[in-house]
Amino acid sequence: MHRLFISICIAGILTACNNDSRSSDDFRDWAKTPPMGWNSWDCYGPTVKEHEVKANADYMAGHLKDFGWEYVVVDIRWFVENTRAGGYNQDDPMYVIDAYGRYLPAVNRFPSATDGTGFKALADYVHSKGLKFGIHIMRGIPKVAVENKLPVKGTDGITADQIYTTEDQCKWLRDNYTIVADRPGAQAYYNSIFDLYAEWGVDFIKIDDLSAPIYHKEEIELIRKAIDQCGREIVLSTSPGPTPLEAAEHVSNHANMWRMVNDVWDHWWHIDHLFEVAEGWFPHIAPGTWSDCDMIPLGRLSIRGERGPDRMSRLTKEEQYTLMTLFTIFRSPLFFGGDLPSNDDFTLSLLTNREVLAMHAESAEVRPVIYEEDMVAITSVNEQAGLTYLALFNISDFANIDVGVQLADLDIQGTVNITDLWSGEELGAFETFFSRNLSPHASALVKIERAD
Repeated sequence: MHRLFISICIAGILTACNNDSRSSDDFRDWAKTPPMGWNSWDCYGPTVKEHEVKANADYMAGHLKDFGWEYVVVDIRWFVENTRAGGYNQDDPMYVIDAYGRYLPAVNRFPSATDGTGFKALADYVHSKGLKFGIHIMRGIPKVAVENKLPVKGTDGITADQIYTTEDQCKWLRDNYTIVADRPGAQAYYNSIFDLYAEWGVDFIKIDDLSAPIYHKEEIELIRKAIDQCGREIVLSTSPGPTPLEAAEHVSNHANMWRMVNDVWDHWWHIDHLFEVAEGWFPHIAPGTWSDCDMIPLGRLSIRGERGPDRMSRLTKEEQYTLMTLFTIFRSPLFFGGDLPSNDDFTLSLLTNREVLAMHAESAEVRPVIYEEDMVAITSVNEQAGLTYLALFNISDFANIDVGVQLADLDIQGTVNITDLWSGEELGAFETFFSRNLSPHASALVKIERAD
């Protein structure tokens, strides 16, 4: 049987935030460039603790903030006291929840969340570093709120058991039930949790079980309205994938980023699969709304994780360059999954290349030039800087391949100078054609500028 811990909020400590209404289009302005940050999932699974979040925030502030990295995100099940790594405790989870059916951080893992104050102190700490704070939740309403018929804040007597259904419950984590979107109190419940998160100072939220195996259109719309009414700019990330391509217009009208695939780990076939899935999403890369390749499984992973032992990433250095090249030219959000304080110099170098990150933040018109079984070429431009970018990939398993493009296919005429973005090496002047000989799973990333 579930053990329920209800924390009654002291009046005046957690007040509703300013409910200023916002235009439904304003949210795109909150992520004009692809968001960049750290997420606790890949290294700590559902078990991350406050001191570990702070350590990663400290590292980001000291080593990455000046390069555009800013979000620090606490991933799944921060409200469970007896969580464990290597598989969720679903037999006897000890939830922490308030009198209105809203999860609160487990104080045994987040000591600053005392007296019902939630993540306010931890968010303040992250903000004091010049960074932004994020959390993960599951869609829906807690089962324990339904079982205990807890009231929905902001309603006249509606309780949690009046707004739920057991249909389409998440198959892999059974903490919540589906909210029936058109029932009285459904919108009020989502409003109440986002009012709470706004009071804490949350800047980013990743919401799971929204996109697959069912695309939950109605709950996504409830979430969009709840964020817009809460008075705080909270970037919305839907998860996991694969988000159906036919939902591209809807999701881009409601979320800042959406997952294209399920979890990406440090196996080559995960990267190979990303190439396959990304092909359909090129037309939907736009400021404020970003197709998401998932977290970056580099550095030290699975300290208390869900996939494999404590380790440095199993991807080779060439594969790590390929991953970062794909994520950056595609303009995916960048959320590092490894434990930042454990980074070695090579891993840090992948996160702090100013030329690569400028391309990621400032380029436009991302499009494929070659998309074949063994090779891919992707280009983008920065018209203001007069730059064209080109990424070449050998995605075959066994053979070195010359991967090249006609410069005319990049809308380039005349002589150009080409520079390797990762190394800074000047590769020379070219007029009609550019190619590189690439080993299996390797890539090249270059910038092209006129020679005159």
